[in-house]
Amino acid sequence: MLTESPLPIRHPTPSWRRYLAPKILRQVYEGTPVTEDFAEGYPSDEEWHGYINNNDRVLLKVIHYSSPTSAGAECIDPNCTWVEQWVHRAGPREKIYFKPEEVKAAIVTCGGLCPGLNDVIRQIVITLEIYGVKNIVGIPFGYRGFSDKGLAEMPLSRKVVQNIHLSGGSLLGVSRGGPSVSDIVSSMEERGINMLFVLGGNGTHAGANAIHDECRKRKLKVAVVGVPKTIDNDILLMDKTFGFDTAVEEAQRAINSAYIEAHSAYHGIGVVKLMGRSSGFIAMQSSLASGQVDICLIPEVPFNLHGPHGVLRHLKYLIETKGSAVVCVAEGAGQNLVEKTNATDASGNIVLGDIGVRIQQETKKYFKEIGIPADVKYIDPTYMIRACRANASDGILCTVLGQNAVHGAFAGYSGITVGICNTHYVYFPIPEVISHPREVDPNSRMWHRCLTSTGQPDFI
Repeated sequence: MLTESPLPIRHPTPSWRRYLAPKILRQVYEGTPVTEDFAEGYPSDEEWHGYINNNDRVLLKVIHYSSPTSAGAECIDPNCTWVEQWVHRAGPREKIYFKPEEVKAAIVTCGGLCPGLNDVIRQIVITLEIYGVKNIVGIPFGYRGFSDKGLAEMPLSRKVVQNIHLSGGSLLGVSRGGPSVSDIVSSMEERGINMLFVLGGNGTHAGANAIHDECRKRKLKVAVVGVPKTIDNDILLMDKTFGFDTAVEEAQRAINSAYIEAHSAYHGIGVVKLMGRSSGFIAMQSSLASGQVDICLIPEVPFNLHGPHGVLRHLKYLIETKGSAVVCVAEGAGQNLVEKTNATDASGNIVLGDIGVRIQQETKKYFKEIGIPADVKYIDPTYMIRACRANASDGILCTVLGQNAVHGAFAGYSGITVGICNTHYVYFPIPEVISHPREVDPNSRMWHRCLTSTGQPDFI
């Protein structure tokens, strides 16, 4: 059965006046030469059908499961009625909520680094200029830039951002934490910002949603639009987030280095720790891609190091049968096996114990105790991976996400984030995607494909 409406989406106040999309935008999408001339009334071009209708929807799941026991099936209500869910399709609208010449747009990047940040910043700026926006600024060093008087906003233009995608990092800088939501909105009011583009993960999006709510509370005509930045690929409902493909690709270098070190040594064991605080997507996909990993450990699947079915006993078997082994572990895996600090970072995330070092130490100790020589090498490529430039796949994703973020803001949507769902670009209501991190399903086909690739048993 089809639902009458999509997932709830935050609309601007009904009193907002709508304007026709600027002529320059139509020219870009039609492929005709771009000019600096804007028609006063932004006349409509009825011959071009490239605009997205506000009622266009994208289906969240494309498989109709015949049974709750089917692989990947999820009941979304107690009676398992298989109600289909829809979200708004992303893209340019013929009618827009803002006059471009009255817009002051701001971009902020929060959290840690991720490949593709500069690509998204660049494309947001370029698309804003195509709409006719002249006043574009970057807020330096995350939300902190709204309150720190020593941090001046950075004027942005196509000339400024033209080549920033050729390197990693963020032109604007990143940081965790920041001032209160009330102080951020007050700063936005003082600066005259009426479009805010927020690049970040779950915590950053929670902040963006709070900013959106505060703007509504104050009856401010401000569009707050998120672009999901998480290298861990752990945001709900989305096919993938930008930076993930690059991380999987770059991880191949570390895994291959671990394999060569292990394969070239007598009883060599290579241990690689990859990113993934609560979700093991990078470790799982990197292991699948490499074909060189013997053991893949992720946060969603518990394991023991010691005991008859533990990781160390299987490493002994691999050394005896293969002569070497490679272990790939996500940073959030096996936290029950490391000492807890109860410390948190500026974003409120729990500081994790180093499971990679723990595995390295316990492996050396175990083989020494049983009298078998073992050469254990440990590689942690975390900062090398997240600081690199986005690859081609992520570059395309970032480009389209940046464009659609601007389209969403001009359509008058706020409290949304842009993402890819079933290969289509859509607008998600922020609360729907930040309720909890997306995780690897231990019963999923993909995880079992990984187990088939590695040949590892259960470690419980």
